[in-house]
Amino acid sequence: MQRLLIVDDDVEIRTLLAEQLGQAGFIVATAGSGAEMRKIMAREHVDLVVLDLNLPGEEGLTLCRDLRAGSTIPVIMLTARREAIDRILGLEMGADDYLTKPFEPRELLARVRNVLRRTTALPSTLAPVSKGKAKFAGWTLDLQKRHLTDPHHRVVVLSGAEFRLMRVFITHPNRVMTREQLVTLSGGRSYEAQQRAIDLQVSRLRHKLGDDRSESALIKTVRNEGYVLAATVEME
Repeated sequence: MQRLLIVDDDVEIRTLLAEQLGQAGFIVATAGSGAEMRKIMAREHVDLVVLDLNLPGEEGLTLCRDLRAGSTIPVIMLTARREAIDRILGLEMGADDYLTKPFEPRELLARVRNVLRRTTALPSTLAPVSKGKAKFAGWTLDLQKRHLTDPHHRVVVLSGAEFRLMRVFITHPNRVMTREQLVTLSGGRSYEAQQRAIDLQVSRLRHKLGDDRSESALIKTVRNEGYVLAATVEME
């Protein structure tokens, strides 16, 4: 049975979600703060964290960033805020999904199942990578810790979607990948909206890789075909 951790300072929300997710077959722990979250994670395995953005003390964005910097545990963020900037910041900090309050517990359950399915199962068309690090053009992608390190040894935080997309590129270097292939190999279902979303994810990756000039871009656009990582990749 998979273990979930709900981190929310509202005891009624924690209790309701724990009950609903428990009835769906998950083992559920709850925490009311970042400190409680760390205590639970230090003593037991957790498969996914449902994390409220607005917490006393350390806020959810900080906790999400710290989680992503030290682990591969998927995170679904909750917030009562509706501004797009909050959603974008959450995803930039490494959240795998985002849900705005109020919401139906059934919607959270669907998202939990989707994120777990996406992050724990490799697509059959993408072979597992046995080695732990990929080096290219001075950059290092740690496939275990999900760290991207720049040529100056600074860690660049990747969202779950960005990490999966980067992983596809480094396992298929110097090969033109269509949008449909990128969606499928990164664990999604290929349909028109998803293929359009790939363009946005590639743009974000380019920004994090410092690809501001097209002539020096590591991820190049091949007109009418797709994208290619134009770099030699060494696996360690």
